[in-house]
Amino acid sequence: MDWSTRIRRVVEYIEGNLDGGISVETAAEIACSSKYHFHRMFHAMLGVTFADYVRKRRLTQAGAELMSGRKKVTDIASKYGFDSPNAFTRAFRSLHGINPSEARTGKVKLSIYKQADYRTKTVGGDMLKYRIIEKPEFQVIGKAQEFDYENFIKSGPGFWKDYVSSEEYSALSELSQGHCGPVSEAPLMSVYFPNDDGHRDSFSDVLCIEKTEDLNSDSFSQFSIPSACYAEFTCKYPTSMKTNKRIYGEWFSATGYERDNRKPDIAAYFPIAFRPLRDMGIRWWIPIVKRN
Repeated sequence: MDWSTRIRRVVEYIEGNLDGGISVETAAEIACSSKYHFHRMFHAMLGVTFADYVRKRRLTQAGAELMSGRKKVTDIASKYGFDSPNAFTRAFRSLHGINPSEARTGKVKLSIYKQADYRTKTVGGDMLKYRIIEKPEFQVIGKAQEFDYENFIKSGPGFWKDYVSSEEYSALSELSQGHCGPVSEAPLMSVYFPNDDGHRDSFSDVLCIEKTEDLNSDSFSQFSIPSACYAEFTCKYPTSMKTNKRIYGEWFSATGYERDNRKPDIAAYFPIAFRPLRDMGIRWWIPIVKRN
């Protein structure tokens, strides 16, 4: 089953349950995917996070009911999954620009967030270049921060921007003195570990260096990177997130590979001495299951 079909089925599930229970666990099951991989595919293919899409579609429906019906605001808020009238009012205002009570006057205009077009928009064109590599198990040490996916999209970049200006980051950099690890062949990495706890929809983002026998520090967390087969994509720092989005939005659909859900994604950083950040090279390593 290709990803266009999977996303279509998820969209149908959401649209059929806007006034009922919707869970990312069920959506991921419909997509035959882990939650971690599902979040990335949904965001890459539709340009919006799963939670944001559900919220905006519910608010669109709620607005239509407020304009055409006589139900209480509190009843509509409850119907569309908001825990309190205040939470509903804040969310409603963020989409429509007015309070729910104003929608009844008939003198205002409401926004419409349309049902997603799940079909892949990219046909032909330039395809991402990649190669398949294998890496044995290795260890890393660094700073770990837990995010849920929607929060990562909004605040992750700002968090790490502040962190790399800290003394803690300077101490981490001094440990390796900029040398590349013997296995990763990279001086610095971000590793994205899916959370093994099925009750939490989160992952750990670890900014790290490869640990060697002569490099030890109790000041940082240590993690093991399992041996894996990766699809490797190369880009520059300014296009790194766009490249990642294309990997999940185009490459998986075009090639038929599946992500190895047991293993983390890795972004390996390759700065160039005395050159600006925009010139830094990035290698995305996405763990995959080989096709037979």
